[in-house]
Amino acid sequence: MATTILIPILVILFIVVVFSGIFTVKQQTAAVVERFGKFLSIRNSGLHIKIPIFDQIAGRINLKVQQLDVLVETKTKDDVFVKLKISVQFQVIKLNVYDAFYKLESPNDQITSYVFDVVRAEVPKMKLDDVFERKDDIANAVKRELNQAMSNYGYDIIKTLVTDIDPDAQVKSAMNRINAAEREKVAAEYVAEAERIKIVAKARAEAESKRLQGQGIADQRREIARGLEESVDVLNKVGINSQEASALIVVTQHYDTLQSIGEHTNSNLILLPNSPQAGSDMLNNMIASFTASNQIGEAMKEKNAQTKGNQGRRKDKPAKNQDSEEENQ
Repeated sequence: MATTILIPILVILFIVVVFSGIFTVKQQTAAVVERFGKFLSIRNSGLHIKIPIFDQIAGRINLKVQQLDVLVETKTKDDVFVKLKISVQFQVIKLNVYDAFYKLESPNDQITSYVFDVVRAEVPKMKLDDVFERKDDIANAVKRELNQAMSNYGYDIIKTLVTDIDPDAQVKSAMNRINAAEREKVAAEYVAEAERIKIVAKARAEAESKRLQGQGIADQRREIARGLEESVDVLNKVGINSQEASALIVVTQHYDTLQSIGEHTNSNLILLPNSPQAGSDMLNNMIASFTASNQIGEAMKEKNAQTKGNQGRRKDKPAKNQDSEEENQ
């Protein structure tokens, strides 16, 4: 009876012991096996067997790339306190699992200490603006220091990044005001430059307009002078001398001016001489011009009449000569 009960128990214990010696290791993981507390071997991913009771799994090491975020508060060269967030990406070297497991108790704390040490040594050498501009230099300095320190413990530093730079709220507000003032200054300079360009363009346009206007006036006066010259030449050809021709042209222009003024009903013409003598001289000149005009007109009529009479005599003279010749015959 006792034997029949003991045999199943022994079988069950055997099965338990056998299965306790079988274990698996996941991908990208390494298991450290110890025998009686002493390091025995490192088992990588897959199915493995160990001696039950004698062999124990001391621990498992993650071989994946891990990230540790460290927030560091420090002071810059211009006495501004700033918080930097440093992201460290690290990985256990597959061939150095023993060192990573046995030499270092807490890798995260070790990495954090080195990050604090490097950042608080580099940032105080820079001004706040340089911290923003040279954040890659800070990250490279952290990576270089961590690689030198953590490689002895079986860890490889893949990448370090400065993911955030957070100055004090008052400092950020002051920086925003400085930026806004600088932009307003630039905007004011652009507005002033635009106004200057408008003024220069307007002045150039006015100068060009005045030049063209002066050229037009000069051309007008040149054509008037040419017309007057032609008028004098025409009058000279009909026997009127230059003085008389000039007087006639002046009178004609005078009447043309009066006619032009008279075309507008609301026009007023006021002649203000500088002195009574100047007024009397102007009146005498006008009277002399009228008299000269009348005399020139009468002279032209008489000359035209004489011209016509001479032409008539020339036509009658051949007829008289012909009659006298017939009588002689």
